[in-house]
Amino acid sequence: MLFSNTVKSRRAALRTQFDVRREFETLEESCVPSYVHRNPLAAWTAWSRLTAAARLYARFAPAGPVLDFGSATGELRQVLEPIRGDYHFVEQNEVLVGALKRNIPEARREDGAQLGEGRFAAVFALDSLEHNEEIGPILETIARSLRPDGVFILSGPTENALYRLGRRLAGFDGHYHVQTIYDIERQAQACFRREARSLQPAGIPLFALSAWRAKRP
Repeated sequence: MLFSNTVKSRRAALRTQFDVRREFETLEESCVPSYVHRNPLAAWTAWSRLTAAARLYARFAPAGPVLDFGSATGELRQVLEPIRGDYHFVEQNEVLVGALKRNIPEARREDGAQLGEGRFAAVFALDSLEHNEEIGPILETIARSLRPDGVFILSGPTENALYRLGRRLAGFDGHYHVQTIYDIERQAQACFRREARSLQPAGIPLFALSAWRAKRP
């Protein structure tokens, strides 16, 4: 069975909320088209990153507030059980924010440039940072926002030949990716130390998923 009951339910809900073909330009930079993709393997690849990230959360994160940086519709929250704190999010696409707030009315929106210090037990940046030209300041802001015992969970595309082939077969362009996960991980080493890393899905090198602790003076 490729999908859990939770994922099946969320795929159906997203198909009800969005006409992906008609709204593709609005949704293209999010994972929504992947989550509802007609090819079950393409969709499984997208959802498997979330479930793998949830396992890292269960393994490394203490209880406390959670931040989803680049949340899209908040599908991470749907698989993050049991969540051990309030759910906060950063998202710029107002269409996606509207859907997230309808699905998770208790979610708290944050300004990505002003996260404060020592607030979060866990921060997720799953397939979102590669859209940014300047990664360093974002990583520094995330590092400051973590509690001393907090964990940063990071995921992004490898952009290798296999990934590019799969993306093309799935019907995506990817012109909005300006960094690879390797670029991001190199810059993360300035303010984080890595605790764990895996290739996803299931060891296939399409995405790299990792857990980090913030370095402290």
